[in-house]
Amino acid sequence: MIDLCAFNGDADGLCALQQLRLAGELDREVRLISGVKRDIGLLSRVTAAHGERVTVLDVAHEQNREQTQRLLDAGARVRYFDHHYAGELPRHPGFESFIDTAAHVCTSILVDNYLSGREHRWAVVGAFGDGLAGPARALAERHGLNKEEVVALEELGQLLNYNAYGDSLEDLHFDPLALAGELWPYRNPIDFIRESTSFKILRAGHAADMAAAADLAPWCAGDGARLYRLPSQPWARRVSGVLANKLAAQAPRQAIGLLSARADGDWAFSLRVPDGTELTADAFCRQFPTGGGRKRAAGINRLATADLPAFADRLLASYPCRT
Repeated sequence: MIDLCAFNGDADGLCALQQLRLAGELDREVRLISGVKRDIGLLSRVTAAHGERVTVLDVAHEQNREQTQRLLDAGARVRYFDHHYAGELPRHPGFESFIDTAAHVCTSILVDNYLSGREHRWAVVGAFGDGLAGPARALAERHGLNKEEVVALEELGQLLNYNAYGDSLEDLHFDPLALAGELWPYRNPIDFIRESTSFKILRAGHAADMAAAADLAPWCAGDGARLYRLPSQPWARRVSGVLANKLAAQAPRQAIGLLSARADGDWAFSLRVPDGTELTADAFCRQFPTGGGRKRAAGINRLATADLPAFADRLLASYPCRT
């Protein structure tokens, strides 16, 4: 059987892939398809024939419904691991769903459950990278990982996630396909941290980009939300995801929005909301044509400059002060 795997190029997608490869759940010669984090139409680049299997990791089904059906109609089997809003799923004997949109799971945790914890260290990395520090630490504690190891896995997760943000592959330090190839030999992520020059490059790049963002002030703010605006620079596009997570951690009772200037003149938007917020992040973002995500973290791929003032008012009105 020929295996293909389409995976989100962020930490969650990479670590889900790594777990499945190490566990022997994918052929050693699996064909990989990936891209920047916001490449939401990833399955449009997947071609599979009768008898072949496509594994999808951390890619929202809602935006790929037609492409999923195309693959099934061609006779391929589709195995789908994801935690984003999915919409209506196919009723087809060749479709296997491992989709869970609960707020405290990510794709790496879903794969960890599927594998009964066989490669749990990579699941911890993926959860940290996806901004799920609590579930990541709980998983690490369940498997007896020590404090120093957990700190290292958290940094790796953040750096893998940082690498995935950008308008195009040119914005990234590493193509996710190349990074997946570098991760593949390492059963223990600590060995990757110790031995890989790529890790050192990501650490240095992240530090420089975060330093550039250190003095960022809110563009507008209300009692329950803050909205930031980043300049049209590659460093700003790279840092948008990890910066949104950091700002959210610093203001855990507020919704945090981050506008990133795209190279083409429009804007991308990242949203983080507190646990238990009435309007989830994905519900807010799905009100816009290119929006999607999950309950506490979501985004919009394209907003026009002329629409930003009205958009800011809508965001602040949607997230009033929490009592």
